[in-house]
Amino acid sequence: MSDTRRRVKVYTLNEDRQWDDRGTGHVSSTFVERLKGISLLVRAESDGSLLLESKISPNTAYQKQQDTLIVWSEADNYDLALSFQEKAGCDEIWEKICQVQGKDPALDITQDPIDESEEERFEEIPETSHLVELPPCELSHLEEIADLVTSVLSSPIRREKLALALMGEDYLKKLLGLFRVCEDLDNREGLHHLYEIVRGVLFLNKAALFEVMFSDDCIMDVVGCLEYDPALVQPKRHREFLTKTAKFKEVIPITDSELRQKIHQTYRVQYIQDIILPTPSVFEENFLSTLNSFIFFNKVEIVSMLQEDEKFLTEVFAQLTDEGTDESKRRELVNFVKEFCAFSQTLQPQNRDAFFKTLANLGILPALEIVMGMDDLQVRAAATDIFSYLVEFSPSMVREFVMQELQQTDDDVLLINVVIKQMICDSDPELGGAVQLMGLLRTLIDPENMLASTNKTEKTEFLSFFYKYCMQVLTAPLLANTAHDKNSKEDLQEASTKINPVCPDNFQTAQLLALILELLTFCVEHHTYHIKTYIMNKDLLRRVLVLMNSKHTFLALCALRFMRRIIGLKDEYYNRYIIKGNLFEPVINALLDNGTRYNLLNSAIIELFEFIKVEDIKSLIAHIVDNFYKALEPIEYVQTFKGLKGRYEQEKDRQSQKLTRYRREARSLDEDEELWFNEDEDDDEAEAVDKSRMEDDYSDGYGKYMEAKKAGAAHGANNGKAAALPPTSPPATPNNSSASSVKTVALPASPVVKTPLVGLVDYPDDEDEEEEDEEEEEAQSPRKRPRLSS
Repeated sequence: MSDTRRRVKVYTLNEDRQWDDRGTGHVSSTFVERLKGISLLVRAESDGSLLLESKISPNTAYQKQQDTLIVWSEADNYDLALSFQEKAGCDEIWEKICQVQGKDPALDITQDPIDESEEERFEEIPETSHLVELPPCELSHLEEIADLVTSVLSSPIRREKLALALMGEDYLKKLLGLFRVCEDLDNREGLHHLYEIVRGVLFLNKAALFEVMFSDDCIMDVVGCLEYDPALVQPKRHREFLTKTAKFKEVIPITDSELRQKIHQTYRVQYIQDIILPTPSVFEENFLSTLNSFIFFNKVEIVSMLQEDEKFLTEVFAQLTDEGTDESKRRELVNFVKEFCAFSQTLQPQNRDAFFKTLANLGILPALEIVMGMDDLQVRAAATDIFSYLVEFSPSMVREFVMQELQQTDDDVLLINVVIKQMICDSDPELGGAVQLMGLLRTLIDPENMLASTNKTEKTEFLSFFYKYCMQVLTAPLLANTAHDKNSKEDLQEASTKINPVCPDNFQTAQLLALILELLTFCVEHHTYHIKTYIMNKDLLRRVLVLMNSKHTFLALCALRFMRRIIGLKDEYYNRYIIKGNLFEPVINALLDNGTRYNLLNSAIIELFEFIKVEDIKSLIAHIVDNFYKALEPIEYVQTFKGLKGRYEQEKDRQSQKLTRYRREARSLDEDEELWFNEDEDDDEAEAVDKSRMEDDYSDGYGKYMEAKKAGAAHGANNGKAAALPPTSPPATPNNSSASSVKTVALPASPVVKTPLVGLVDYPDDEDEEEEDEEEEEAQSPRKRPRLSS
């Protein structure tokens, strides 16, 4: 019993003034040596870890709310709360806090920080004055009561004493009874005083008072009092709206009366806070913090009660997916699930995790497929909101579902394809729904939130699935509107109006294409292999650049941004694709068509070329200068294009110098070396070949041999120069037949050229001959160089 009584949840208030759940555990109050005082300790019920260790300071203001909450501040902007499972446990810890601080446990707040002026003001109040003395609850004293309530708001201590006084003898209920009397008598002055009184009581920020004011018996009278703002000529009709206009629809009958009452109360209190009460000033913004907490804990309780009712949720999803469900009924069911998901945002992460897993097990995603395909715009909008809650909470859960779904359904009815089609077919002229869906798709295909496990890689599997089954659906409008790329704008417009169901210059279609391009640009940045393969296979960049002709500048900029992201990757695979397809032409045409106008399109195109120049992307620079420099040369208000030409010339000079160095290193033998080698080889080889001939006819052969030797020596000198030519050049053919017979024996030209020793020999007096060799080589075998277009 002790464990149950002391079971608590620990909450902290975050920067957005929302309560964050720090865990569930059991609280105790013990002396902590390190803190040198009695402290509150909360240990987690799961593993016994310490969730909270807080010394009960004599100067800290503790506040008890709703019988099961204790709230306090430990430092500036750091508020803590303990939510007890049982009232008895809360009372026990509250008594311990009051005992340490020497306070009366009957109080709901131990103390408030006060400044010197506050202390001086209360020196005049007798110490025996524990409560504020309230005037009699009568019509004649309403003005006096209003003045009292308004005067105490600036003093924390007097607010506390007034709150305690109002709790006694059903004073609040009597005041609300006077409201009915004043309204029956049409006593406007009294009604204006009651407005001030009720508004002031709300600003007392006391949970105990809220429990009374927001009870079923009193809340409509509270709303009635707040209708009579003295600043208004005619009172508002808030009660009429809450009772007649606002209808509570039970899509599935709620049998729990406590749950139904809690839903009614939360809706009405939220209405008071958001609609009736004026926006609090800087000095009043903390006056309603307890009201925020009241609504927050109500929502948590509603979601928890609905989650625990398994029959209720099961019936909701059964009817939602039933084909026989009436359209109006389905609409109500979808709106209920949307509100249910909205309430779940008040839950803490671990509770929200359990909440969405419950929805997934009940079949929320298959149900969304059905309702997203309906014609009712309101239903589709509500389904989109539900889908956004699911994607924002767990993209992996949605991805896992669609990949499993592939095994059971056709491509056309895949959930992601249904979402893409809804984005494409959005009838809103401003494409509000399409923008929302595009953001959700981007979240789903973002590799940053994809998990990798030991067994499978979610990123690889899902991206393969997406590019195989979904990408063609996404790009269909883009490919359809750029299917007929003509040379002129007139041809483009004519083909578009004939073939395409919607002209690409239609504003709504242009917006849609811009959204698709934004998503594709995201893919270029975050996907590597998949998007590159898709762009190459579909020649996608060429199709995108057709949109540079659009009259909508924002669409042309989207197309340019897509190309800029591709070039920004500095991937030579992409660069070769751009060069081969001559894909700079539409960009340069757009720049030239833009003329002298200094606008965003002009700046974006120049930035693209500036990036290429700064990053020194050599292949693109050579392509641009070779093909487009003549057209770009007149543009002198920026130095970008002259800079590109400069880069081009520098690279050309560098290549020329490199080629010269290569030739000097790999030079051929000079004439003296060549003669020495050839003469030596001629003697040996000629003697071996002609030995038999000299034996047969010595006298005749000797004369012929000497003549052949002389001719061979002369030809060897010529062959020395031939060896300096590149290996691809054929050897010169002698004219006389006698020299021919000797050449085949005595001049092995190929081995001499290819020997590795050639490049290792160097002499200081061979420069002139090298220059002659180079001139002859260039004349006979010129090297191909890039040419500038003239």
